[in-house]
Amino acid sequence: MHTESIERWVHDHTFGQDRKKSAERRTLIVSIVTVLTMVVEIVAGLAYGSMALLADGLHMGSHASALAISVFAYRFTRAHAKDARFNFGTGKVNSLAAFASATMLALIALAMAWESIARFLSPVTIGFNQAILVAVLGLIVNGACLAILGGHGHSHGKGGPEQDEDDHHAHEHPGQSGDEQPHRRHARHSSVRHDQKDQNLRSAYLHVLADALTSVLAIFALLAGKYLGQQWLDPFMGLVGATLVVHWSWGLLRSSARVLLDLQAPDEVREAIRKAIESEGDNRVSDLHVWSVGPGIYAAEVAIVSSRPLDPDSYYSLLPKGLGLVHAAFETHLCAAHIREAL
Repeated sequence: MHTESIERWVHDHTFGQDRKKSAERRTLIVSIVTVLTMVVEIVAGLAYGSMALLADGLHMGSHASALAISVFAYRFTRAHAKDARFNFGTGKVNSLAAFASATMLALIALAMAWESIARFLSPVTIGFNQAILVAVLGLIVNGACLAILGGHGHSHGKGGPEQDEDDHHAHEHPGQSGDEQPHRRHARHSSVRHDQKDQNLRSAYLHVLADALTSVLAIFALLAGKYLGQQWLDPFMGLVGATLVVHWSWGLLRSSARVLLDLQAPDEVREAIRKAIESEGDNRVSDLHVWSVGPGIYAAEVAIVSSRPLDPDSYYSLLPKGLGLVHAAFETHLCAAHIREAL
């Protein structure tokens, strides 16, 4: 029976998700601006009969809903970061929101394509001067929103997740392996100060980028229709925009699904862990699982075969810094050759 406190081995799994990030504030600002611009463009599109302009406004409306999902995801993540029911924190809420937003983005593109085809079959009269003016206004607003969100939807950390060495903890769980060899499991945890690869922010960025694209295409189509008489370009640009938006949404669906389904981390991350462990003594990694538990952060389970297994602190000290590892569990097996020698 233990007579000493085990508090120093106990840790939470918030991994920094309880802190309010600048991405949340930026997304909230952009969502408010988007709603206001949406109202202007929808009204103008209906009044002046421009499909490209109406599509831009409708996209802003649906994107405003998607941005609201992003804002909600940030707040939910913070509010429930310390909830013990989430085994590895609430970081995956980020990817769940991104997946939902990507689905909405794809549906928006399909609706855009459908309406563009309808306008091919039944053209309408367009008020070019008014429509161009409002389309330019929409583009300016979208450009400002993209600048607020930042390039490519990544947070502005210093290159990667930083580890706080003072917050490292370790705990050990005894057990038995199936082959009756000595078997130990250890877990090690580190906190992070910055994250990257924020899929929730990326989804917000893509929604605004899609709006900016439709604004550009609308301006081009309206100018061609006014000065060259090529009114067919208005619905055609709607189809072009829909195609590009589907491509973007598919990429976001794939990346967020990888996180939600616990696919293995990138090869370079796993190889870096394997090489670091096997660089010491006769350690051999027999099983390795590394998966994402939040934006730019990973958890790992490593099974190691060795004639002289190390303690958890020693194994953790071998792991490369800068990989974003916030939790690692080590399972050790004593090499059979060493057992025979001992007998």
